[in-house]
Amino acid sequence: MSDKMIKIAAVGDNCMDVYENLDKAFPGGNPVNVSVYSVRLGGQASYTGVVGNDKYGQIMISALQKKGVDTSHLHVLPGNTAITHVELVNGERVLGDYEEGVLADFKLSEDDIEFICSHDIVISGLWGMIENDLYKIKAKGTLIAFDFANKYDDPVVEKAIDYVDYAFFASDDGDTDELRSFMKKMYARGPKLVIVTLGEKGSIAYDGNEFITFGIIKCDVKDTMGAGDSFIAGFLRGILLDLDVKKCMEMGARNSSVTLQYTGAW
Repeated sequence: MSDKMIKIAAVGDNCMDVYENLDKAFPGGNPVNVSVYSVRLGGQASYTGVVGNDKYGQIMISALQKKGVDTSHLHVLPGNTAITHVELVNGERVLGDYEEGVLADFKLSEDDIEFICSHDIVISGLWGMIENDLYKIKAKGTLIAFDFANKYDDPVVEKAIDYVDYAFFASDDGDTDELRSFMKKMYARGPKLVIVTLGEKGSIAYDGNEFITFGIIKCDVKDTMGAGDSFIAGFLRGILLDLDVKKCMEMGARNSSVTLQYTGAW
């Protein structure tokens, strides 16, 4: 697949990351971030979700359009756009309260599903509210990637894992026997690959035969916001370019190193 042909559909949650101590707000949210980073890498991407008819909703739509993301299926509902309160402490983001707003009412329409299935791959995540519709996407033959973050016991894992092709998790504990056992268990449910990001310890992937590891691309870290989503965007680009797993992991790490060097997700 050529660079120009790559089309990623990011679906699910968005939020404004409100940095109280900086008096600034940045658009973000896992799928949203992946869509922006995918375009940054030279691909095409859309974002399907919902924002409120408030100032943050307008900021979100405008910011995505400026980044070249297709917002034709970003819906506006009366109410508030989702907000995550964030503090920056020595370059590390500390997440505070989350206000879900209109996202609580997000549901994919049949039209949305037709649209996202016209892409090469659909990426969503734990807070994306689409776990009950994954079977419809799977039935149309579209690849599915899903970010489960570090919530291994969340009910969404059980609902979603059977339909996912590329399952992403995160861990702060490094490469342990317990983690490898968990990855094998998840792989047995159906994904082609299970990938776990390990922060500054790099990443590890399991393809059913072997565990593949990759480190990090060293850089001057200003803010960790969006680093994991950057990894996913780079990794999925590699997958769609039909590269081997190790190269995909390197592309993810390289893309993360760009995001780590500035404040805010993008």
